[in-house]
Amino acid sequence: MEQGFLETWHTAAYTTVGLFWMALWAFGFGYLISSMIQVFVTRERMKKSMGEAGATSVGLGTLFGFLSSSCSFAALATSRSLFTKGAGLIPSLAFLLASTNLVIELGIVIAVFLSWQFVVGEYVGGVLLILLMWLLVRLTYPKKLVEEAREKAREQEGAESDEDIPDWRKLIKSAQGWRMVAMRYVMEWRMVWKDVMIGFTVAGIIAAFVPKSFFEALFIGSGSQDPAFWEVLAQAVVGPIAAFFTFIGSMGNIPLAAVLYSNGVSFAGIMAFIFSDLVVFPVLRIQAKYYGWKMALYIIGIFLTVLVATAVIMHYGFAAFGALPDTANAQSVTDREFFGVDYTLFLNLAFLGLSAFFLVWKTKSMGFDMSLPDPLGEQILFWLALIAFTWLTIGLALPLFGVGG
Repeated sequence: MEQGFLETWHTAAYTTVGLFWMALWAFGFGYLISSMIQVFVTRERMKKSMGEAGATSVGLGTLFGFLSSSCSFAALATSRSLFTKGAGLIPSLAFLLASTNLVIELGIVIAVFLSWQFVVGEYVGGVLLILLMWLLVRLTYPKKLVEEAREKAREQEGAESDEDIPDWRKLIKSAQGWRMVAMRYVMEWRMVWKDVMIGFTVAGIIAAFVPKSFFEALFIGSGSQDPAFWEVLAQAVVGPIAAFFTFIGSMGNIPLAAVLYSNGVSFAGIMAFIFSDLVVFPVLRIQAKYYGWKMALYIIGIFLTVLVATAVIMHYGFAAFGALPDTANAQSVTDREFFGVDYTLFLNLAFLGLSAFFLVWKTKSMGFDMSLPDPLGEQILFWLALIAFTWLTIGLALPLFGVGG
């Protein structure tokens, strides 16, 4: 029994590292874009392009999100940058939804773990999410709350006034400008590394230790060839609840979605789970850090409503064309080969090199801050992250002692 636990421990640790390896370059790319926006883009320029919630602004937000597609953490940082620079709430949220759903690399991972229907559902559903969000925010727009959130975000970002920022054309060609980008880049990583460490570790543990029967029991009516409407709706509601407690990030929840897929969870339930990368607790916590808890809860309420509606609409849309996926095509998460000589390897090496360069540059300019975070919540997360790191280190090392391999 002990040997079986140790083997599962090693599998969990290996899965965690593999999932993070798949998403690493997307983290780096998203944070690089965020840092560049914070340094080079002025509020006045952003106000002109994304300042109002019209079709042009929402379209630009969606386009910018697609072009800078990234994981949820990096997308959060970038959308905050846009919002603090003067972009409207709806275009900023459109950017956030597009950059985590209209994602090329995410579609590739979905195709590997799931089926083509989920790839189509991801992109068509991503557009539908934005349209429904636009409508719902227009109907419920909390003007005072938005203004307070913008001020808090600006305080958190600590951005300089536009008058103090040189012309971006000169700044982007200067060492000073890129040194500022390097500092921002390192600061973004420092802000979320604890959430990332804990989130990916939990993902590996769930993938390895939690039996499939648990997920099957959690989603009412799973395994049914023709679930009733209330069962489809219930699974679409349970999807984000399961995601809230199980994973973090848009890339990593796809393998866990495959577990649901193999247990007969409906298309709506799985799509709701996939769409839920922006409503998990660490994301909520970061949103609260940026904008305050009231605004964070408002945003997550909007996202929950539109993702459940989108998942159900997509389910019956595919059913109308007889295109719902067959669960026989699912692939096990823990049997996945994460590491290979492919584009992920070269992109990860490139962003690891860039991150190391930025860290050294920032350290030479400002030193290396080893102090513990002040807020109690941050301190708790810090120690939990260290526990997660210890868990992973021991789990990966088990084969060296003749167990877990």
